[in-house]
Amino acid sequence: MEMPERPQTTETPAPAYRLEAIYLYPIKSLGGIALSEAKLQRRGLQYDRRWMLVNVEGQFVSQREYPALAQLGTALHNGDLVVFEKQNPQTRLRISLTPPAALPQTMVQVWGDRCRAHLYGREVNEWFSDFLKAPVRLVFMPDSTLRRADGRYAPPRTPVSFADGFPYLIIGQASLDDLNRRLPQPVPMSRFRPNFVFSGGQPYEEDHWGRFCIGNAQFLAVKPCARCVVVTTDQDSGARSAEPLRTLATYRQKGHRILFGQNAVWTGEGDATVRIGMSLTKRC
Repeated sequence: MEMPERPQTTETPAPAYRLEAIYLYPIKSLGGIALSEAKLQRRGLQYDRRWMLVNVEGQFVSQREYPALAQLGTALHNGDLVVFEKQNPQTRLRISLTPPAALPQTMVQVWGDRCRAHLYGREVNEWFSDFLKAPVRLVFMPDSTLRRADGRYAPPRTPVSFADGFPYLIIGQASLDDLNRRLPQPVPMSRFRPNFVFSGGQPYEEDHWGRFCIGNAQFLAVKPCARCVVVTTDQDSGARSAEPLRTLATYRQKGHRILFGQNAVWTGEGDATVRIGMSLTKRC
């Protein structure tokens, strides 16, 4: 007696996610650095937004007020942080990645947070002030300063650098591709200043992620990222236009906020490194 054949079932394979890019922004609101690998820390990638420019009152400044900051690039070289004018790379400033212990302390303001920072001297501050044609000062966040991410979304006592709100920002390439199909002129990912870019999956699915892993490193997605005028700033020239914020407002607005990308925290401890090409997994 012949046994009937079992009906064949086809299972839809789970989408493959891959880490495609890693970006570091040593000085808040200046140009970023594309890396092939990076060391994870609780407050963000190593060196990420540990430096910041402030005005004479100690209030942080950014591309919101000074779009020309986009014209300043950064690089890591032989233990130094190099800052340079993108239009004139020979005009550059070098500062050590290990700031001198003798730097004086000062209080600075980042949104609603006041925290202690180390203040650089006249030569460094004049370099930035001459470029912006406005008096600014460079500060550094030491390990002893513990600024906390918003506890309404992040786990309690999550540290954060001088980033706007959270240690990490991740965006799917599919999300940018979908946006660019709606724009009269496409924009690069640099407009959105992510730390991680991944391939695979559907546009904007990172909005709904919870726990996810890059390799073996565990992260928690905590809050979609609200966008401001910075995304309308060309990250090479500093020129501004209405896009892509105008188009995003037509389909990515929730309440009074326009959302693009997902904020995240690393929930691991000790030493961990992420590299381009690592797989991403959800609900790991």
